[in-house]
Amino acid sequence: MAIEATTTKLNDQISNTEDKSKLETQQDISFSIKGQVGQGSPNTISEHPSTRSLTGKKLSREIVTNSITIPVVNTTTYFYKNSSELIDSKEKRIVCQEYTRYMEVQLIRFVLNCSFYALLISALEGAESTLVMASGMCASTVMLFAMVPKGGHIATTKDCYKETRMFTETFLPKMGITVTLIDSTDIAGLQTIVNNHEVFMFFTESPTNSFLRCVDIKLVSEICHKRGTLVCIDGTIATPLNQKALALGADLVIQSATKYIGGHNDLVSEIRIMHNLLGGTLNPNAAYLLIRGIKTMHLRVKQQNSTALRMANVLEAHPKIDGDLETTIKFIDSLKIPYIATSFGGCEKERLKYGLKDNLVRFSFGVEDFEDLKADILQALNTIPTKISSFPHQNGAVSEKN
Repeated sequence: MAIEATTTKLNDQISNTEDKSKLETQQDISFSIKGQVGQGSPNTISEHPSTRSLTGKKLSREIVTNSITIPVVNTTTYFYKNSSELIDSKEKRIVCQEYTRYMEVQLIRFVLNCSFYALLISALEGAESTLVMASGMCASTVMLFAMVPKGGHIATTKDCYKETRMFTETFLPKMGITVTLIDSTDIAGLQTIVNNHEVFMFFTESPTNSFLRCVDIKLVSEICHKRGTLVCIDGTIATPLNQKALALGADLVIQSATKYIGGHNDLVSEIRIMHNLLGGTLNPNAAYLLIRGIKTMHLRVKQQNSTALRMANVLEAHPKIDGDLETTIKFIDSLKIPYIATSFGGCEKERLKYGLKDNLVRFSFGVEDFEDLKADILQALNTIPTKISSFPHQNGAVSEKN
């Protein structure tokens, strides 16, 4: 059904093209490597092997295949058949590939890795358009560079990815952009800011990093839109399967996904222009792996959601979940299954400022068996000496809620 949805999307894209007759008749996701001899043969180019080995591949080939798996195309540059095709492309009469950094979802003629991945994300997000970039950080910075004018004002949340916060607090002010930080749950504070200032955008994660706080996207969108303020949601942690921020009223979503909305098409076009200037294009191999991963994402996310909820129900009643740095280290080092991965904290002062204390442990569950994870975590907790807690627990019981 994903193929049907994508094919429909392709047909919709083609039907909206100014001159769809120029797009030929390929409306399926099919390719093959096809050579045509009509415009000459290797003998007419050169008899020299060194020249023929390079120019022979130019002899008019179209990339078209009936392979079920989208092929990887490792190239940065595409050639034009002749000068007329180049002129027609530049004057927007036809759509052609030109350079990898310029690849957009509208390039239906050669539905390649990045374009196909963008279509998949659009389908998952319910978006009209998606721009694929090399990283989430690239998506955030390009979006802010492109959309927030010099002298503009944005509101953003304190609880967010460290590098995002560093960028908004350090680099945007150098561009003359005012940045106001608020708590992710402070709806009244947001309303005060947008009512008293000309705020161009409210930018937040939901759920946030690292405390996984969820923003009321529908409510903040209503508040912001009354004052003409755009809303951009970084929904990376939730994924499009758990959260449809665009449907809730957001104007833009970052998980490498951006949406055109009524009245803001010109702004999103600016993101594409800025992206072309700054680079950060996703490479074909990475796009291929992402396409492969999307096929099983719903299964993995379902398992992760279930495991996380069941584990939270078990741990919230455990008498040893609160401790100092020493007991936290002992707990972590006693775990057998999890890996110790990238820290979300910065320097001590910055971590404390945003509530990241030494005893904060965050699990990112995968598709491991729940009972195995539960047993491992409980045995690690049991290595911690029992202390009289300063706050009451539910009789110290460890049980799983239904």
